[in-house]
Amino acid sequence: MFASLWGVGVHNGGMSDFNGTIIDEFRTNSGFVQTAGFGRNLILLHTVGAKSGEPRINPLLALPDEGGWLVIGSAGGSPKTPAWVHNLRADSSVTVESPDIGGVKTQQATVTELPPDERDAAWDRFTAKSDGFLKYTETAEGRQFPIFRVSPTE
Repeated sequence: MFASLWGVGVHNGGMSDFNGTIIDEFRTNSGFVQTAGFGRNLILLHTVGAKSGEPRINPLLALPDEGGWLVIGSAGGSPKTPAWVHNLRADSSVTVESPDIGGVKTQQATVTELPPDERDAAWDRFTAKSDGFLKYTETAEGRQFPIFRVSPTE
């Protein structure tokens, strides 16, 4: 149902890749992304590169959760953890763009990595949303995908 969002950060001016296209479509269509059937199931997560210090924007499949969202570091089934996960672990304060009535809402948020018991329940929610996540485990070489809760602070 969903194509992979690799989670490769897009930074100032570098919007010629797949993620850049998704970001543009998200903003142009008030948070709706027709490409790959994402619909209104995405957020744009703004982080700061842990090593570079550069701003990054990652379009991520997001499941509504407790007034915020759950996001998963699947990297399209890559055996390598996406860079945005390292960025979140270094700095849990982020900015989020999300679909909202009549447009896109931008707000500050904090991110927490789910502990194992909560992660397992969240994993079930992701696999129920798209069986693509189960397929990703076949190429991830045993890597367990981290899941984060993004909670607005305002």
